Parts: sequence; C-alpha cells; structure tokens
Amino acid sequence: MQGFAEPAPVSVEVPPGPHLDDLTLVVRAQEGDVRAFEALARRHQAALYRLASRVMGDHAEAEDALQEALFDAWRRIDRFRGDSAFSTWMYRVVTNRCLAMLRKRRPLPVEDVEDGTPAPDSPERSAEADASMAALGTALQGLGDDLRICWVLREMEGLGYTEIAEITGASEDAVRGRIHRARTRLAEVMRAWR
Repeated sequence: MQGFAEPAPVSVEVPPGPHLDDLTLVVRAQEGDVRAFEALARRHQAALYRLASRVMGDHAEAEDALQEALFDAWRRIDRFRGDSAFSTWMYRVVTNRCLAMLRKRRPLPVEDVEDGTPAPDSPERSAEADASMAALGTALQGLGDDLRICWVLREMEGLGYTEIAEITGASEDAVRGRIHRARTRLAEVMRAWR
C-alpha cells in the first residue's frame, strides 16, 4: 500500500517487579529509578519492619524508624557496593536509624514485642501467653541497645554471627559475647515464666 509508512517500533519500559533480583534493582535504583527502589523496599519491608518493631518495642515508632531508614537508604543507595547482600545493608540502615531514635527518647513501657496473638486454647492460657510476651518485651527493653539488637537479629530474625557483625559493625567475637549476655539476662528475668 502506498502512502502508509510502517509504524516505528514502540519502546515499552518494563516496570521492576518480582522477576528482577536485588542486585539488578539496586543498579537501576542507583541510576535514579525510583520504582526499582520501591520494588526493593516492598520486597524487604516485612523483615525490616519486624526488626524495627522488635528493637523499638513500639509499633508506631517502628513505622517511623522504617520510613526514615528507607528515606536514608534511597539517599545513600549510591554507597551500596554489593560487598554484602542488599538485605544485610538494609538491616544495618534500619538498625542505625533505630539506635539514633533510641538515643533521643526516654525509656517508655513496652506493651508487646510480637505482632501475632497466641492461639486461644483457653482464656487462661491466652492471658498467660499475653503476660509472658509482655514480660519478654519489658525484659528486652531492659537490655542495652547493643545487646538487644544482636539478640533480635540472631534469635528473632535468624541471622548468622557474620551477618550480625556486618550489620552492627562489631567483631564476630563481640557479637557472640553480646548475644550470650543478652541470653543470660533474659533467662534470669524470664525464669518465673518457665
């Protein structure tokens, strides 16, 4: 047919999603792709919030810490070099933000550490479990920040000593010592709940 030109090929940008690995998303974010960073944030948000919640002992403060940490990470994404996993880097950013917030606040009572509720086998068991979790939350808040962060990363997040050392900036031996001291102190406080 005369007079009709073939249409030019259309370039369609594929939005970042679950099919891209962390490193690819990081590179795209370092190039200024906000959606790539949003995909990373969504992918790791639950674990990062869990960490912030357990360290801060307050859900509202945990949300604030996480939001500020994500903002910090976006501003500093160019500093991520890939020496460790992106998740490890983000744990460190969240940990640092939580520590900064903890230094600014006065000690507050802790209502709860876990998001979940106990299985209500009976009202008595449910009440006992709630009281036990509240006691654990109070005991955790009684630990020094360094001890609490190491314990939470190991016992509640399941990270290894090497990863915790990277996140906290301490040596592996220091991490092991902090976790041991935290376990000992928590065991003493929680003895009544056994």
